[in-house]
Amino acid sequence: MFKFIKDISGETPDVETYIYAKDYISKYQLNIEINSKPLKPQIVEVNTILKFGDTSDTKKKAHFEMTYTTVVKLNDEIKDKKILQKIILCEVQKDIYPEMEKALLNLLHTSGYPHIKFEKKIDFEELYNKKFN
Repeated sequence: MFKFIKDISGETPDVETYIYAKDYISKYQLNIEINSKPLKPQIVEVNTILKFGDTSDTKKKAHFEMTYTTVVKLNDEIKDKKILQKIILCEVQKDIYPEMEKALLNLLHTSGYPHIKFEKKIDFEELYNKKFN
């Protein structure tokens, strides 16, 4: 398995937005998307996208997003779709998430939001179980 940041961006369009966002950043939400595609037999590209932003209707918003790519080589005996889903949605995510969170927080801190922390940790097992059980 190898992993890397494919894309990372932070956008605060102007000073007024920065001042507004600094006051309301505690209301921003962290969202995660996971998608995958086969590259070769038994090799899968997994893209995990973290988005941190304001979901309200305000026009003064900062937005932060990162796509983290992981290339996974699967054992030849893994053929069951449920096992593959669990690997992609749980095992890979538990392995990469601490690094992703650290990189996104670093982006936020160097973008002028030094006090941001993600209090709630993502429970990938729980998300998987809610989706498939």
